[in-house]
Amino acid sequence: MPLRGAWTGNRGCLHRGEEIVRQWANPHWLVCTLQYKGIRREQWVPGRLTWLFFHDEAVAFAAGHRPCALCRREAYNAFRSAWGDGGDGAPPLHGEIDGTLHTERLVAGTRRRLTHSVAFDRLPDGTFVVVDGEPALVYGRSLVPWSVDGYGEPRRRPRRGEAEVLTPPSTVGVLGAGYPVQVDAAVAGASAR
Repeated sequence: MPLRGAWTGNRGCLHRGEEIVRQWANPHWLVCTLQYKGIRREQWVPGRLTWLFFHDEAVAFAAGHRPCALCRREAYNAFRSAWGDGGDGAPPLHGEIDGTLHTERLVAGTRRRLTHSVAFDRLPDGTFVVVDGEPALVYGRSLVPWSVDGYGEPRRRPRRGEAEVLTPPSTVGVLGAGYPVQVDAAVAGASAR
């Protein structure tokens, strides 16, 4: 069965016709609800944003997105508050968040993903790492492999060593401060075994 997206998101207009021609058009990478006030969203409208779909919020965060301030105000405020808990305590506005996340997503001047190193035992739930060249979700004591087919069978998270982390450092900080990231319900059941 094909995966269903729990969220939409956008990075601006990425398409020409029905072909994706760039990775991003602006630094405001959002995670949006599937429905908002009955507004119908059409894909592939010339000059309009390109709708992306995310399986769960952890996947969207790993891609470098943050909650939308319009359709997800409560989540956006929780994200801002958790972000502020990691610094001087003052929740930043979207421009500061987006500017910081933009520098943490891609290697400057390239299209390559920027990763960073963090000890496995310091990673909060909802963080994505690279294991054997493939992405995996950190959840409890498990690493749960991710592919285009969804989550795979969990395996034990290493207790020692450094992880190559995909989720931007600031978002890892937000997760560590207690932001309640949405993760596919099947992950919780599989990880509990």
